[in-house]
Formats: sequence, C-alpha cells, structure tokens
Amino acid sequence: MSGSLIKIDEFTVSSAVASVTLGGGSSGSSGANVSIDSNYDVYMVRLNNVAPVTDNVTLYFRTTSGGTPNTTATYDRAFLRIRADQAFQPRGFTDETFFNWADTGTGTSEMFNGIVHLFNFSNSSEYSSILIDSSTRDSNGNLVGQQGGGLHTVQTACDGIQFFMSSGNLASGSFSLYGLAK
Repeated sequence: MSGSLIKIDEFTVSSAVASVTLGGGSSGSSGANVSIDSNYDVYMVRLNNVAPVTDNVTLYFRTTSGGTPNTTATYDRAFLRIRADQAFQPRGFTDETFFNWADTGTGTSEMFNGIVHLFNFSNSSEYSSILIDSSTRDSNGNLVGQQGGGLHTVQTACDGIQFFMSSGNLASGSFSLYGLAK
C-alpha cells in the first residue's frame, strides 16, 4: 500500500559495539546485506532506548557509500534544541565530519529515542538530506528534544547510515530502517 513503512533492516545492540550501520550492503550490522537504494524515495530510521557505555557523550551519525562511512567535512545541519531545564537553543553547524545528534549519559533513564527521515540518499546527482525528531535524557537527567535537518553536501549515492558515540561504545539500543512505499 502506498505510504506504508516497510522494515528493511534492523539491529539491536545486546553487548557494547563501536558503531551500528543500517543498510550499507554487506557492511551492515545486521548481516542482512541490504542497501538504501532507489526502491524507495524516502527512508526512515527509528532509534529506541539508545545508551552509551561512557557518560556525557554525543550520538553521531554519517552516511555510507559502498558500505564505507563518509568521513569528509561535508555535513551541515540546523536544529532547535528544546530543553526542560532552560531556554530553547537554535543551533547550526557546517562542514563537520558527521551529523551531531544529542548528548546523553549512563545514569538511570538517560537514553536516546528518535526518528530520522532520509531523502535523496540513492540519487548521485543530489545532496542527501535528513529531518530529525528526537527526545533524550541528557547526562544530567534533563529532558531534551531536538527537531531539525541537515545536508550531506556531496553529490553521491549513499547506501547506508552509521551511528556511533563521540567517545566509547554504544551500550544498548534498537535501530530500524524502513522504506516508505511509493
């Protein structure tokens, strides 16, 4: 049915890992050998109960091409951080080597939940773009929401997305990749 989400890849962290890759072909964490491709115009990633091994770290992610993470300084983003403990914080960054998502920690209920929509990922003549919507408990236990978007400012086909922490490993969490049926 048009407009339906079709799950195409998933991975659950059951013991600490350095990173999780959804899609990316044979380089994907699930071993399912699936890729982001032209079968869907829009993809969606759902993250649930993601927590780090190390306290007070940030969740990062980047695109993959041929299963290899793109580490060039070609990631731009803008977002609004909505905090329970202080004023809203508009943020923007250019020419980073990753998309920087949210800070979290190892304390009770400090975890990350979010959705990323992926656009133009398989189109080699367009920039890949993202929309982010998330909620987390930061390393001080404060509720933080983020909404925003970003561009990978390289015209290249991307076949996956890799998640990792700014320091240390991912301790837990479930990661799912969906295609939006045409």
